[in-house]
Amino acid sequence: MNIRFWGTRGSLATAGPETVRYGGNTACVEVRGPDARLVVLDAGSGIRALGSTLADAAGRIDISTTLSLHDRLTRYLSPPLFPVGLRDLASDVALHDVPTDQPIQLGSLMVTAALVIHPGPTVGYRLTDGFSTVAYLPDHEPAPGSRRFPDPRQWLSGFALAAGADLLIHGAQYTDPEYDERVGWGHSTLSHATTLAAAASVRRLATFHHDPSHDDRAIDDLLRSTGGRDFEVFGAREGMEVRLG
Repeated sequence: MNIRFWGTRGSLATAGPETVRYGGNTACVEVRGPDARLVVLDAGSGIRALGSTLADAAGRIDISTTLSLHDRLTRYLSPPLFPVGLRDLASDVALHDVPTDQPIQLGSLMVTAALVIHPGPTVGYRLTDGFSTVAYLPDHEPAPGSRRFPDPRQWLSGFALAAGADLLIHGAQYTDPEYDERVGWGHSTLSHATTLAAAASVRRLATFHHDPSHDDRAIDDLLRSTGGRDFEVFGAREGMEVRLG
C-alpha cells in the first residue's frame, strides 16, 4: 500500500514561506492498493495538485470524506475537475452515504468507517490490503476535556480504527495550553495523538491537520517532545510518500 500526502494543514489553507516544509494545503491523502486502486481521503485544497497528476487518467476514483462539507468536493477539484456543480462534471459521479455498520471492498482495499468525536457527523477510516493497515483520523477529539483517557481503552473514540495499524494518520492541531481554550472543538493535541497511538499499539504515527497558526518551526518544536516512544512519530508533509508492506 502506498500513501502520499497532498494536503496536511487543518481548518484553513495557509500558504507562505513559513509553512513551506510541512505545507499549507488542507487535508488530502492519496492511498493506492497493490492493484493501484486509488482512494482519496478528503478533498481539501491539496486535491488540486493531486488532480493535476490525473489529467489523463480514466477509471474509477473513490473520494472518501471525513466531514459532510459539500465545498470539499467541489471547490478544489481543479484541474482536471474545475469548480463547477457536480452535475456539470464530464464524468459519471455517484454519491454514497458512508456505511459505518460494515466494511466495503474497493478493489484490493478493505475500507472500514466509524463515527468519531467531532462536532457534526464525522467519520474516521481504516484501510487494509490484507498485509498492511492505515488508519485516518484527522478531525478527532478522543476524550473531550479529559485529563486522563478512560479505561478500558476500547471506550476511546477511534480506538477500533487505530488498533494495531501500521500507520496512524491523526490530527495533532493544538499544544496543551491551546487545547485548554478549545475543548469540544473536535481537534486533538499532540499528546492526545501519541496517547491514542500508544494505547492502540500502532507502529507509526503521522501527525496531521497542522494548525494554520503553526509554522514549520512550531511543528518541529512540538515533535521534539515525542522522544522515547516505542513507535515512530513524524510530521506529515506535503509530497511525502509512505510505503507500507
